[in-house]
Amino acid sequence: MTAIALPHKRVLADYVPAVAGVPASVGARVRDLALVAAGAGFIGLLSQWSIPLPGTPVPLTLGTFAVLLTGASLGGLRALLSVGTYLVAGGLGVNWFAGHRDGWGGVTFGYIIGYVIAATLVGWLAQRGGDRTVAKTVVTMAVGNLIIYSVGVSWLMNATGMDLSAGLKAGMTPFLIGDAIKIAAAAGLLPAAWSLVKRVEKR
Repeated sequence: MTAIALPHKRVLADYVPAVAGVPASVGARVRDLALVAAGAGFIGLLSQWSIPLPGTPVPLTLGTFAVLLTGASLGGLRALLSVGTYLVAGGLGVNWFAGHRDGWGGVTFGYIIGYVIAATLVGWLAQRGGDRTVAKTVVTMAVGNLIIYSVGVSWLMNATGMDLSAGLKAGMTPFLIGDAIKIAAAAGLLPAAWSLVKRVEKR
C-alpha cells in the first residue's frame, strides 16, 4: 500500500516577490529571512497587548492570534523559524513575551513552546489549503489552539502542582470566548486575503 501525498499549495507569503537585482535563489532567501523576522516581530508586538485576569497566572493576550496568523501566512518551515526566533530572542533578553517579559521558564512558558508547534502545524495545514475557506480556517485555527492549550496547560500544571481540573480552569476556560472571537477573525481575514489574491491574478 502506498502513502497518499497531499498536494502542496502556495501560502500567502509565497506571493511576496523576491528581492530584485540579485540571483533568484539569493533574492528568495533574503525575502524568506525578512518574512521570518517580520513574523517574529508581529508576534512580539501583539503579545504586548496583555491583560492580567483574576484567578489565573495566564494573561489574556493577542499573541496566540498572531502566532496562528503567522503560521497560516508563512507556511510550516518559515513559521517554525519565525516563532523559533521569537522564542530564542525572548530567552536572550528581548522583552517581547506577554507582559513585556523576557527569559525562559515561568508558569506560562509552556504556551510559548506550544506556539512553536502550533504555528508549524497550522502552516503545514495552510500549505494544503487549510486557510482557503471559512470552514477550513476555523478547523485549522482550532487545531492550533488545541496544541497551544495542550502544551501550555500541561506546563502550568507541572509548574504549579495543579490537578487537571484546576489547570483547565486557570489555563484554558477563561480564554475560550476570546479564542472563538480570534478564530472568527482569522476565518474572515484569511479567506478574504485569498479572494484578493485570486482577483489580482485574474488581471
